[in-house]
Amino acid sequence: MTRLKREADRFPTAPGEPACRSGQAPQVGLLILNADDWGRDRGTTGRILDCALRGAVSSVSAMVFMEDSERAAAIALDRKIEAGLHLNLTTRFSTPRCPVRLAERQGQLARYLLRHRLSQAVFHPGLIRSFEYVVAAQRDEFRRLYGTDPDRLDGHHHMHLCANVLLGGLIPPGTLVRRNFSFQPGEKSLWNRFYRRTVDRMLARRHRLVDFFFSLAPVELPGRLQRIFSLAREFVVEVEAHPVHQGEYRFLTEGHMFRQTADVRIGPPSAVPHAGERATP
Repeated sequence: MTRLKREADRFPTAPGEPACRSGQAPQVGLLILNADDWGRDRGTTGRILDCALRGAVSSVSAMVFMEDSERAAAIALDRKIEAGLHLNLTTRFSTPRCPVRLAERQGQLARYLLRHRLSQAVFHPGLIRSFEYVVAAQRDEFRRLYGTDPDRLDGHHHMHLCANVLLGGLIPPGTLVRRNFSFQPGEKSLWNRFYRRTVDRMLARRHRLVDFFFSLAPVELPGRLQRIFSLAREFVVEVEAHPVHQGEYRFLTEGHMFRQTADVRIGPPSAVPHAGERATP
């Protein structure tokens, strides 16, 4: 058994969950360095843009109906920065042009989802219409700003994984959707890992997933990022980054990331194969 295979075994995935959902031979490796919150405000957009221009992030997740969403979309289109939709159900829309009804419905969802840490795991039948409206409005706004439907979707505070979104079928089939964080056995409780595994299995029935998903932070733990990046030599690995945080911004812009990923293929989510496609190592 190779060292890389032993490393992968420490972060088990459920059968049928890889990006191609084939369950067969592993992908040619790919590391997706994705920056979240693109368009939230000018400061956040500026930090992410700096990283993107340096090649330190390979894609962004765009927020809509936020104060810098319009400008950020124009920059992404001009600079050919690949963007997916960062579905926002919990942070108040900050653009003055947000419809009053939409702001009210989103506020209703935010109060419910943030009321208790388990709220997202409970399907709320009384909020079905509000979830449908708020999700559809953001997909429509992304289409208006970027000129296309989002082929990739994740969520602010990971709320795209809440029960009403998943069980309500609010994400189009075939979309590349961000899975739960990948954890080693023992990092989380057995129930927590079982719940995440179940959600990922549900996602894999309708959507495309990467093989592993991690956060960039904490960047200071010895060996942590090297282990994560090593998986990307053979598997499709997404790492979410928030360059607005100084520690992550420095890691991405001062050369640390490039030194640790010198032998890893870095690319955008569009490089993830669709079902039936299989690259040769």
